[in-house]
Amino acid sequence: MAENIKMMHVGITKGDIGRYVFLPGSPERSEKISRYFDDQKQVAYNREYRTFTGKLDGALVSVTSTGIGGPSTAIAVEELFQCGAHTMIRIGTCASVSPKVEIGDIVIPNGAVRMEGVGSHYLPVEFPAVPDFYLLKELEKAAQKLGYKYNVGVSITKASFYSQNAPETKPVAYEIINKWNAYEAGGATSTEMESAPLFLIAGCLGIRAATVLVSATNYKKYSNDAKSYPRDWEHRAIETGVEAMRAVIKHDREKGMG
Repeated sequence: MAENIKMMHVGITKGDIGRYVFLPGSPERSEKISRYFDDQKQVAYNREYRTFTGKLDGALVSVTSTGIGGPSTAIAVEELFQCGAHTMIRIGTCASVSPKVEIGDIVIPNGAVRMEGVGSHYLPVEFPAVPDFYLLKELEKAAQKLGYKYNVGVSITKASFYSQNAPETKPVAYEIINKWNAYEAGGATSTEMESAPLFLIAGCLGIRAATVLVSATNYKKYSNDAKSYPRDWEHRAIETGVEAMRAVIKHDREKGMG
């Protein structure tokens, strides 16, 4: 890619970002994550995409918010890749779909149910949506090091927020409810809206990607009240992601892969 081309959506050019990138959903969380960098500065803010770049243990790193859901996440991953990113860790929140996951717990998906549409534009539905195994293990090590209770399990990546929280109000309720019950019976532990396309697109591009989340709910205890959102626990997912990325950077340096 020519150095002077600005990406249409993310609003960055090659050289604006590091090879290591964090992917939160909200622009506000993008700023929070950037506070863990040295010499951080905002390099772009267009639509839902807010990007900061700085240094982590001397390595150039970035954070770009993706907005909510697969379509906007796919755009961010594609454009960040075109600008040189090769390692991406999504940092976000999820809801519990299992008694194994409680509010405030760290969740590290080892696979994602493709209850979304973006992934089918990349790979056949039979192809599994899984993270990079090395990144997954580093996230698990980071959660252990920090002493956070965590779960490694399958996440349900849905395309519609309210078809999960109020399925009975939808004309296709019978289908949604039965599928959801099947996913839970199969052992899914969480749900969110970005992991499946992130994993699939990263695989297609030949780059590394994984997800770390903090649960915003207890099992079957969802509230739509903004006051119940666990903002005081967001730092758990952020710290786990940052700690894991530090280990990845160190590993890459030792292997001459930085």
